[in-house]
Amino acid sequence: MKTIFVKEQDAVQNWYIIDAAGKNLGRVAAKAAAVVRGKAKATYTPNQEMGDVVVIINADKVQVTGNKPDGMLYRHYTGYVRGLREYTFNELLAKHPTEPLRRTVDGMLPHGRLGRKLQGNVKIYAGSEHPHAAQNPQPLEV
Repeated sequence: MKTIFVKEQDAVQNWYIIDAAGKNLGRVAAKAAAVVRGKAKATYTPNQEMGDVVVIINADKVQVTGNKPDGMLYRHYTGYVRGLREYTFNELLAKHPTEPLRRTVDGMLPHGRLGRKLQGNVKIYAGSEHPHAAQNPQPLEV
């Protein structure tokens, strides 16, 4: 029996849309990361871009449970001395509404060349409007 390999240019990319309003942050991110990787497809190959494109709307209405809104910290370093910046979930959501979801999805993708390529297949928007209506994205339930 021979293994069949599908070339990246021959892979079919479907478009999906996820409404994150009132949904759990981790569950939305995990579903989006799995679809972008292409894990549910029969042609899944770990070292190739075989996945689909995911559009996430209402990212500003995503929820976390427990004490995480005030306890979960997002850090980034500016590159200068004493340049470590820390934001809680609520502060980051107020400043950049799509950032917590983007960081969570990026953390679930591979860290390297393939992961950076797959990050372009995740489109995150704070409101319910998005410019990808022409691609006719199919709704995806979380």
